[in-house]
Amino acid sequence: MAPAGALVFGGLAAARAGDPALPAFLAVAAVGLALALADLACLRLPDPLVAAAAAAGGLGLVGAALITGTPGRLLAALAGATVSFAGYVLLALLPGARLGFGDVKLAAALGLPLGWLGWPTLGLGLLLPHLLNGVVVLALLAARRVRRDTPLPFGPALLTGAWLAVLLA
Repeated sequence: MAPAGALVFGGLAAARAGDPALPAFLAVAAVGLALALADLACLRLPDPLVAAAAAAGGLGLVGAALITGTPGRLLAALAGATVSFAGYVLLALLPGARLGFGDVKLAAALGLPLGWLGWPTLGLGLLLPHLLNGVVVLALLAARRVRRDTPLPFGPALLTGAWLAVLLA
């Protein structure tokens, strides 16, 4: 856990150095590490942790908007959360979908900081989890570690995709 935390926090600190929103990104990442562990252990994203990620990110972004005098960016963050939530609800409702509503709520929480950074970052943050998870699933299938019907967590891919999108922003 410590190496993952160092990588996540160090990457964010290097990529967003001097950004008043950095504390918001770090807070979401801290809760995100706990969420990833929970999802890997029991295929669940606990609502209180997802709510903590959303609250920490939202409050941090409000602080950043006040510091920078850019309250309009909060609308972009809310739009990002709304778009993420709506898109993932649609994905979860598709026939045969294996996406849980914990994933939907986490996507909305991650949409806040991604939306803050702009539409290209939000789009990348919504696309990367599916690409990352696809690679992992293919590797697990090839290694015969899982079958097509084996339930797998999606939260870690959501979190990693959002983290990479923030680093690339």
